[in-house]
Amino acid sequence: MAIAPIRRINLAKPSIGMETLADGSVLLTNGDPLRAYETQWGDMLRRWAAERPGKTYLAERDAAGGWRKVTYAEARTICDSMSQALLDRGLGPERPVMLLSGNSIDHGLLSLAAMQVGIPVAPVSPAYSLMSRDFAKVKLINELVKPGLVYVAGGGMFEKVLNAVDFGGAEILYSEDAPPGRDATQIGELQGTAATGAVDAAFAAVDPDSAAKYLFTSGSTGMPKGVINTHRMLCANQQMNIQQIPFYAEVPPVLVDWLPWNHTFGGNFCQGLVLKTGGTFYVDEGKPAPGLIEKTVANLREISPTAHYNVPVGYGMLVPYLEQDQELRETFFRDLGFIFYAAAALSQDLWRRLEKLALDTVGERIVMASAFGSTESAPMITATHWIIDHAGNVGVPAPGVEVKLAPVAEKMEIRGKGPTITPGYLGRPDLTRAAFDEDGFFRFGDGMRFEDPDDPAKGLLFDGRVTEDFKLDTGTWVHPGVLRPDLIAAAAPAIQDAVVCGHDKPFIGLLVWPNSVGCREIGGLAEDASPDDIAASSAVRDFIAGKLAAHNKEAGGSSRSVKRVLLMTEPPQIDANEITDKGYVNQRATLDRRADLVAKLYEARPGDDVIQVA
Repeated sequence: MAIAPIRRINLAKPSIGMETLADGSVLLTNGDPLRAYETQWGDMLRRWAAERPGKTYLAERDAAGGWRKVTYAEARTICDSMSQALLDRGLGPERPVMLLSGNSIDHGLLSLAAMQVGIPVAPVSPAYSLMSRDFAKVKLINELVKPGLVYVAGGGMFEKVLNAVDFGGAEILYSEDAPPGRDATQIGELQGTAATGAVDAAFAAVDPDSAAKYLFTSGSTGMPKGVINTHRMLCANQQMNIQQIPFYAEVPPVLVDWLPWNHTFGGNFCQGLVLKTGGTFYVDEGKPAPGLIEKTVANLREISPTAHYNVPVGYGMLVPYLEQDQELRETFFRDLGFIFYAAAALSQDLWRRLEKLALDTVGERIVMASAFGSTESAPMITATHWIIDHAGNVGVPAPGVEVKLAPVAEKMEIRGKGPTITPGYLGRPDLTRAAFDEDGFFRFGDGMRFEDPDDPAKGLLFDGRVTEDFKLDTGTWVHPGVLRPDLIAAAAPAIQDAVVCGHDKPFIGLLVWPNSVGCREIGGLAEDASPDDIAASSAVRDFIAGKLAAHNKEAGGSSRSVKRVLLMTEPPQIDANEITDKGYVNQRATLDRRADLVAKLYEARPGDDVIQVA
């Protein structure tokens, strides 16, 4: 693969400065200064409305299955009208807009309309409203945000949460299907409001350090925290992006994207990239889940993206369709210049399969890359912007960012300072204080190591979560964040995701969510095979045991060898913080909730449901 031709795009050459401090910390900076950037996202919308008025900005499927499209000029007009309506209602920093629904044109334009006149928005994971039983997370977020207006796409779908949560008299806004039995406003009323000079005055008054969004983290250690995202954070991030990857400015992106806008990856990175460059955003109503991935496939069969963004679980579900569908492959790779993954580690197996698909389809590899960041950095703080040949490299500091690698236990924890770092957490000064070190660097809690200790410009490798590492009873350290993707790759395509066990135990065990598509093929099972059928399949169990045994032979010791595996039949639960709606599994929460399954792995005489690995 290393000598295969690659589709060339314009990438900036990394230039990195490094300094080692007396305490062993390492400071890294980018040699390319951050150039001037916009005050707010509204500046970008107004630019393209003037320069590319007829270009499609947002598109989504309509009821008939076609594409509803909104141009930049139309978006400007609609946003200004809604801005006026929101100002007329007295909304502002003390009375923000809360959005309970997922990605849509109405969601995107309402958010822009609020932010461009200084009204923060708080997009909330739809799963908290639609999949939760107690709505505890929505209640907590509502108490922190104190919204003046709450948006839902359909009142009937969100009826339960609207009745269960006291929104304190906030106006309820909907697109279709009025909420039963309550007063609510149809979004068309806002869109039909005549804009006045008040909109331009409020627009001009927006300060780069004013709050634009409150994004709520997935709550990996408890309930969600409201991360304050300022206009400066959002705009600086996109300037960093195009400085590192000038291709974006040369070929305005066409994205077909499902990543949720209540998360920083989809809501800041992908949305912001399209706005920054005057590209086109096709809202993908699918996602990497059974019954929904097919919608993503249908969209990608029709629309050719110029760049593709996804999380590893998304690629894990998309790649089998690409391998089986020539029409899909040809459309997907035809205009593609860039493949990007983030939010979790991508297995090398998926990396190689994507490269092979591209070579077989268009005769070239596609540039593949990743980055590192979090909700607190809006999101990017490091990124790869050169050609690499393997997964795991998260790049170098972005322009304008200072990175510190601080010794913590056996790792070097990455910390960051710069214009994309949050000022803190909404209503939680205690959490804000604890998040920063004595030098003002934000603590990410992730370990990093150099790809090449003698050349920092070759980038950093993710080295696992500092808080997820544990010791076996022998005192040997295990690094789940690094081991997990290797195990998934070793047993491909049988494992969708996994949790590494073994704290104070004699060996490593693995709790596994099977990949239903891969396991049905391995076991010769029917399309409607249940999770229990998959877990009971001797062919599936033997396949996993054999593949992991082969991994163990090359593993190099107990810190990377798996001895027992248990296939889980219950999917990860969002109410229990086991998973986010973009597919990232919370190791700690899963181990706590499934302690009975962990105990099964370590019984002196394990049951027949436990797979034993040589």
